[in-house]
Amino acid sequence: MRDGTAIAIQVPALILASTGAGFGALAKDAGIGLGPSAFMSVVIYATPAQVVLVDQMARGASLLAVAFAVMLTGIRFLPMSATLMPYLRGPGTTRWQFYLASHFVAVTGWSEAVRRLPEQPPALRMPYFLGLGGALMTALLIGTCVGYELAGRVPAIVTSALLFMTPIYFTLSQILNMRGPTDGAALMLGIILGPVFLLLAPGFDLLLSGLIGGTLAFLIGRRSRRPAP
Repeated sequence: MRDGTAIAIQVPALILASTGAGFGALAKDAGIGLGPSAFMSVVIYATPAQVVLVDQMARGASLLAVAFAVMLTGIRFLPMSATLMPYLRGPGTTRWQFYLASHFVAVTGWSEAVRRLPEQPPALRMPYFLGLGGALMTALLIGTCVGYELAGRVPAIVTSALLFMTPIYFTLSQILNMRGPTDGAALMLGIILGPVFLLLAPGFDLLLSGLIGGTLAFLIGRRSRRPAP
């Protein structure tokens, strides 16, 4: 657990704290209190979903609409969890550890885990990830509180830019993690299709670009693995 925490408190924690600061400022501007803002960072632990929640609340959307919008942003965690959990199986792991680990599945922690867990002995992978996830959640929480208190004291463009730190970091991490044509195709198709669907189907752009881009990347990868006739 200590090794995972040590990795987290380097660049990943700075990224999460910066993103949390942007969210904290956004929440304060929307009229949400510090307590609920911090609660979102711990319980939801997904900045895009938190931003969607705050935006929908500020617009006065119904509870059902808010829940549906947040659910759509969280669908991506299902395949991420499915690919990560096999790494965490090892001697001595318990069910509650898997429940806790599933809550720590987020963009930054997942990308770091996929890159670093294979280097760890199976018995140490779960403690490693729990230390990593716990430290990153703490960084997000601290950043949220700091950003909330600093809201109005820094230009709005700065707080908006902080929210983009995590997507930029995730993209760079995925470039480092690429291990074949499927990974490269998925990344490129996501970059291309994201803006396209933002114009064609705003609100469903992330879902559509992920579904269509991921499917095409899978087909490209499967075709590249076929033996030549």
